[in-house]
Amino acid sequence: MPLALLRVLPFLAWLPKVTRDNLRVDAVAGLTVALVAIPQSLAYAQLAGLPPYYGLYAALMPTIFGALFGSSAQLSTGPVALTSLLTAASIAPLAAAGSDQYVAYAISVALLSGLFQLSFGLMRLGVLMNLLSHPVLMGFVNAAAILITLSQVPALFGVAAPAKGHALMDTWHVLVHAAESHGYSVLFGVVAIALLVAFRRYAPRLPGVLITVALLTATSYLLDYAGNGGRIVGSIPGGLPALALPAFSLDAWIELLPASFVISVISFMEAMSSAKIAAIKTATKWDENQELIGQGLAKIAAAISQTMPVSGSFSRSALNLAAGARTGISAIVAALCVLLTLLFFTPLLKYLPLPVLAAIIVMALTNLINLRSLRNAWRASRDDAIAAGLTFVATIAFAPQIQNGIFAGILVSLGLFIYRRMRPNIAIVEPASAQLAREIPDDVPQALRAAVGVIRFDASLVFVNVSYFEGAVLQLERRHPDLRFVLVSASSINDLDASGVEMLASLCDGLRKNGITLTFSGVKPRVRLVLDRTGLTERIGGENFFLSDYAAFVALAERAETPRDASPHADAG
Repeated sequence: MPLALLRVLPFLAWLPKVTRDNLRVDAVAGLTVALVAIPQSLAYAQLAGLPPYYGLYAALMPTIFGALFGSSAQLSTGPVALTSLLTAASIAPLAAAGSDQYVAYAISVALLSGLFQLSFGLMRLGVLMNLLSHPVLMGFVNAAAILITLSQVPALFGVAAPAKGHALMDTWHVLVHAAESHGYSVLFGVVAIALLVAFRRYAPRLPGVLITVALLTATSYLLDYAGNGGRIVGSIPGGLPALALPAFSLDAWIELLPASFVISVISFMEAMSSAKIAAIKTATKWDENQELIGQGLAKIAAAISQTMPVSGSFSRSALNLAAGARTGISAIVAALCVLLTLLFFTPLLKYLPLPVLAAIIVMALTNLINLRSLRNAWRASRDDAIAAGLTFVATIAFAPQIQNGIFAGILVSLGLFIYRRMRPNIAIVEPASAQLAREIPDDVPQALRAAVGVIRFDASLVFVNVSYFEGAVLQLERRHPDLRFVLVSASSINDLDASGVEMLASLCDGLRKNGITLTFSGVKPRVRLVLDRTGLTERIGGENFFLSDYAAFVALAERAETPRDASPHADAG
């Protein structure tokens, strides 16, 4: 099948795998995922600040489009906790949660973030996702997980939050007024968490989320939880969502652009991690650019079906993988189960207590929190640890506008990266030192040992660090007035730009005037090509280039006995 056609219609690659056995396995996997996705979707819509049934809309068309146009057969697309929180954080300052204006903004965010991802995929810019480093992402995700947990405290306690604008303040208010908690709400929340933990630990193969929801919804109806002051999901409109493009509002869209960009990046990183794991475990390929297209179209489908942004779900994708899904048909089966729920079973969800949805959200956070990654970042690199730590603090501090936390993390990460490239590792091996003695042949005269200084530079020689390199050479010259040769051990220099060429030319001329010869060893072919094309090889002198440090010392042994004025190119410049 032509690759161009598969790029436009990637689901055609399923055709050779569509057998009776595979269809049976995919159907079972899809049903298994749907049993988890339906209650989770209700919970994540609540987290996004929308009526719960919007979560069912988000688990329908977006799931199908994500499967049809993505590259991973096991990735389950739909509502997820992190994207829901980002949606709420981006819209909360603009409109009241649950209002018509709020819903319109959520739909606009879905469209804008989808257009971002679709554009990145079509332009094959998936590699740009690497600008968001793993430590920064982990700092953001761990902070977001804390904020998600805190945002559910009012629902678990049955206390109305004061909406002071920050999760820490709202949570403190609830704790201070804990005596006003609604007893039934606390009971439903505690029982829900206990059941979810028990199912996860002792019966992981059972649909614990669905069973918990069914049991506690029935209990809510029997105890007249709503009549006793409890908050329930309430009536859910039957039927399918209306299909329409979101209303255009230039001012609102401009204001939502930064948040939409962050959602497009963060949600894809979450989807990408799931797709990578599935690709490794199934020994199949996946295409990050095609996945960007699939996820972008899924978000656009969410906007057209009048619902919130979606992403690839880590937990449901893992469940899909564990159930043995072999093609995207499993996702389509899961979507059909959601369709049947919307058409026939929404009345059964009316008495579902909101504290139960809050408990589902809190339990889902165990897949997001990964404090070990922060510890590993500290062990691997102080720069990574600083970037992760500052992202974590900034995300908490900027709440509810947590997208500013990720912007801060990216800026800090890139700033530290540039700073380290400006001051890379450089080793100055001074004349006659024990370290130098280990690098040269035993029969080289002591006079040569005292006349040569070696510079090892572990980076490309480019505009951001040329002054640092030049300063190290000049420092070596100032310390040792009797220096005759500066040997640049260049085996670690992978690239040389125009700034590096100009600096070396100036440095060569300056050293030569002081009777010092600039020499090089182990120059890589790519760097040597730049030196040759710019005429710098001739300016430095072809006799001053050597294959290795050893060869350099052997060749320089004879020169060390000649006076400074007799050295090659002594009068050049």
